[in-house]
Amino acid sequence: MARILVADPLAEDGLARLRREGEVTVVSKLGEAELIERIPDYDALVVRSETKVTAPILQAGKKLRVVGRAGVGVDNIDVAAATRHGILVVNAPRGNIIAAAEHTIALVLALARSVPQADASVRRGEWTRSKFVGVEIRGKTLGVIGLGNVGSEVAKRGHGLEMDVIAFDPVVSVDRAELFNVQLVSLEELLERADFVTVHVPLVEANRGLIGAAQLALMKPTARLVNTARGGIVDEAALYQALKASRPAAAAADVFELEPPGENPLFTLPNFIATPHIAASTVEAQASVAFDVAEEVAAVLAGELPRYAVNAPALPPEELAYLRPFADLTERLASLNTQLFGSRAGAIELEFEGELAQHDVNLLVAAAIKGVLQNFTEDRINAVNARLIAAGRGMKIVERKTPARGSYTSLVTLRLQGHELAGTVLMDEPRVVRIDSFRVDLVPEGRFLVSQHEDRPGIVGRVGSLLGEHDVNIASMLVGRDAPRGRAMMILAVDDPVGASLLDRLREVSGMSDLHYVELTGGTDS
Repeated sequence: MARILVADPLAEDGLARLRREGEVTVVSKLGEAELIERIPDYDALVVRSETKVTAPILQAGKKLRVVGRAGVGVDNIDVAAATRHGILVVNAPRGNIIAAAEHTIALVLALARSVPQADASVRRGEWTRSKFVGVEIRGKTLGVIGLGNVGSEVAKRGHGLEMDVIAFDPVVSVDRAELFNVQLVSLEELLERADFVTVHVPLVEANRGLIGAAQLALMKPTARLVNTARGGIVDEAALYQALKASRPAAAAADVFELEPPGENPLFTLPNFIATPHIAASTVEAQASVAFDVAEEVAAVLAGELPRYAVNAPALPPEELAYLRPFADLTERLASLNTQLFGSRAGAIELEFEGELAQHDVNLLVAAAIKGVLQNFTEDRINAVNARLIAAGRGMKIVERKTPARGSYTSLVTLRLQGHELAGTVLMDEPRVVRIDSFRVDLVPEGRFLVSQHEDRPGIVGRVGSLLGEHDVNIASMLVGRDAPRGRAMMILAVDDPVGASLLDRLREVSGMSDLHYVELTGGTDS
């Protein structure tokens, strides 16, 4: 049974889902040293934003297969270290989208009408209405920086409030922007035109300090800025100086570079509104992200690829269902090649033919790398780190996609060390259909003897007799040849292990040129 450590508070919906997958331990407020001590016993770790999942923690997680983040941002997780250790990082990017978008609009309205300041004034016994003359947002321009999941929902709500919406996002197409009736502009143009600017980009190095002194200087004196994304995207020192000069007129933030922020100078300004990282804190959102991340963790523990993997290709369920048998096939082709012809491989060449060529084959490439290397490294190899491990060993990966040329709708051909194996999937079952020049029909699972020998009478019989003498039962036999009395290949499926002494005797059979014992197991967690 899998063991799951929940290191931050999680809604009961998520905990209930996790308990269906294994034994769940909930312990909050663990420091790095405490996590390092506990984590070796666990298969999965689930956190929110409070717990920092560092490289030493991930290194200590010898059994750890997945880290789940109940929310969108994963800047509290060392994703690069997780990738090196073959640990999937998953998140729940959709559960709190609406909550974050609504909180953004709430701050836009609060800035427009000075709601927190007016409330504080009344509580002090004042009634100075003239101090709190606001602005209407109808007809104003809303500038959305980042038109992703949350940004696009904010854009929709901006339209609903009769605002004009423009956006900056260098990776969003014009067609997608048009779906939300949004005009794409440069960052500089957005800052110059917008009456309200709202930030919705992730905290990556390219976005750190994205809004600094130079960018703030471009904004209208009457403009207002909202950040509900991540602390560090807006330079807080620069924002403090700009707000002191009332350019922009006001700003609001739900996130800060340091959380809790302590005695932040921004809190001394009357034109700054702060909330304590609560954009996703609704009853509905907390339940949704908890359940969503639990589903993702459960998928990984079940040997499946989740929908929202941060450090592995994210595939729709129907795509994954189609590719999974081919990934299984590709891993077994690679393992079979390695066991037959040796493990030294400078390059893996993969050709994907027919219908398969129309799909994302990254999962299959990872499966091939795993099949070649898994028995020769202590690293766990999966779709997360396969290419990284291959590159670290100087291994070259060559991929080709071609139209169907033969009788198979889809075909995988693996070329390695001068040998070529091909296979397909029939009725959801992997099949090897060719080994070098020999046509075969092999379900690659179980124990096999694979021989190459002269095509003449007596050899097959002698092999069968030797196996019988050693109480090794033959389950099935395939024999192929390149020409009568030429070279032949025999594949014997056996029920019992074949020891070294018996292999030696089999290799001494007259006419035998090559013989290998192969064990292939089913399934892949690539």
